[in-house]
Amino acid sequence: MAITQAKTTKTFLNQQVANYGLFYTKLHQFHWYVKGHNFFTLHVKFEELYDQTTLILDDIAERLLQIGGEPYATLQEFLEHASLKEKPYTNPLTENEMVQAVIDDLVILRDELNEGIKLTDQEGDSVTNDMLIATKNKLDKEIWFYSSFLGKDPVPQKN
Repeated sequence: MAITQAKTTKTFLNQQVANYGLFYTKLHQFHWYVKGHNFFTLHVKFEELYDQTTLILDDIAERLLQIGGEPYATLQEFLEHASLKEKPYTNPLTENEMVQAVIDDLVILRDELNEGIKLTDQEGDSVTNDMLIATKNKLDKEIWFYSSFLGKDPVPQKN
């Protein structure tokens, strides 16, 4: 039974590796292309978020290695396995559209973490569970920050 559970956790973590690898690239895109009155603020905030995303990606990939998994490590694998979607920057976006796109991705990541938290709790994997809870806390805060930037309330969590 433990082998099946470990495989389930490995599959979940690997999908998150793909998600955070793709999210990292998308954040760079916004960092490079942001324009407008809030350029200085958003340029820095997007950089801070992709730096944080790098740390999260590394934590998840290293945890996956610790439990015998093999994290995705190529852009092609990220694109094939991520639940986030790539969106090439072919049409200029406003600052607010960029921020909303970040919020939308953060909500997907946060909601998937809820699933992983339940999964690892059921499987008794307290180390991975703790890591996912800490990551979720960071994402909840970012959703609040970026939603506040747009003058909105944070996006509620799925149950």
